[in-house]
Amino acid sequence: MAPRNESCQNCPIRHSAVCADCEPHELAILEQLKSYRTYAPGATIASAGESLAHLSSLVSGCATMSRTLEDGRRQAVGLLLPADFIGRPGRATSLFDIEAVSEVTLCRFERMQFERMVRDTPHIATRLLSMTLDELDVAREMAVTLGRMTAREKIASFLVSLARRQATVTRHSGPKSPVALHLPLSRQAIADHLGLTIETVSRQLTQLRKAGLIALTDSRDISIPDFERLQVEAGEDDFTPVI
Repeated sequence: MAPRNESCQNCPIRHSAVCADCEPHELAILEQLKSYRTYAPGATIASAGESLAHLSSLVSGCATMSRTLEDGRRQAVGLLLPADFIGRPGRATSLFDIEAVSEVTLCRFERMQFERMVRDTPHIATRLLSMTLDELDVAREMAVTLGRMTAREKIASFLVSLARRQATVTRHSGPKSPVALHLPLSRQAIADHLGLTIETVSRQLTQLRKAGLIALTDSRDISIPDFERLQVEAGEDDFTPVI
């Protein structure tokens, strides 16, 4: 259920969302402007080319961003997790199709009102710029993942990225071994996201488990006993978290 009356101070994404740097009086303004909406798994949150009346922070759940080509093929372009921002000030339409993978709750702001807040509130504008640059880094990393990595490296890199994003929301400086990780996507959705088949995803997860790099509690819960080893498996040559 959506946290209809939740205070910004008690919000689970308070310190990682677009409002992270806001002062108390700025949060008080946002309190008056926000509304919540919950989407069921599989529901469309936004469609490419259509008007986007609200700009939103994802409070809980997971959603995918994709683009449908003229021949009907769909290309995944991003994964939205708690604290991620949907929409762009100054643009009235969505560039991508956004679909809820699990139950998703959004903290929403009417677009015109939020755009005024961005103009009048440097803390929001600065935080939004920082999040946009982080998103650009993630997109560049994804281009490397899809274009140059082996299937094993893709899966390892995906798990590393999820662990880092989880640590950001929980206000940790980086993942601490052992890492308990809940997968927000099914294996089929992971396959679509990484450009693999579901059989390849299952096979690579099994191989990572046999190598002692992960432990599978169940189909969605994974333990990473040594995060640095998994980083090496993902092809990284240093251990500095890049969020």
